[in-house]
Amino acid sequence: MTNERALRPVESGPGVLVHPAADRQLATSHWLLSTLRHRDRARMEWQEHGLTMLPLGTLFSAVRLPQRLVLAVAGGTGPSAEVDAVLGEALGDGPVICDPHGRRYYALVPPSMPVTWHQAVDEWRVVDVDCLGRDTYLGVPRVDLTTFDRRTFASYWAVPMPSLATLCAPLAVARLIAAGQHQLDKQEADEEGPA
Repeated sequence: MTNERALRPVESGPGVLVHPAADRQLATSHWLLSTLRHRDRARMEWQEHGLTMLPLGTLFSAVRLPQRLVLAVAGGTGPSAEVDAVLGEALGDGPVICDPHGRRYYALVPPSMPVTWHQAVDEWRVVDVDCLGRDTYLGVPRVDLTTFDRRTFASYWAVPMPSLATLCAPLAVARLIAAGQHQLDKQEADEEGPA
């Protein structure tokens, strides 16, 4: 079952190409798999398991976000279409993978982010956020897995990659983390009560 998200309207006219969703998914799949030398095994894993391991740090890296931080911003009690919509809006429709088993989200970001944002990344570790790059692999679901399945708890694209090479802006991810951290601090203070 796939979740058909409405794309922003495109006015047709001279020089405007409109690509069907199937073409975008195929192009995105090829782009993701281009991180590997031997793609056949990854394609087979996608077919059989819906997930394959891809290396980070060449075409993209990932920011690992704990579910509690995401839910502090988005509300809710777990993965849902509503949480996914908030993530899409907060991250400018940049791609995000949800791992319901691990209770984590992974925002795909430019490959340079672990190096260029290293000081912020060090500060984010107190809330269990990490920026994963070179020498790390990420379980990446097939591009058509775009909804949470309560039966299998399989990883899925909470925010699908709208087109190949489209990634989350590091500043948008940093703002989401700051908002989540602020909400978690506020919740903790409310639980402790007045001093």
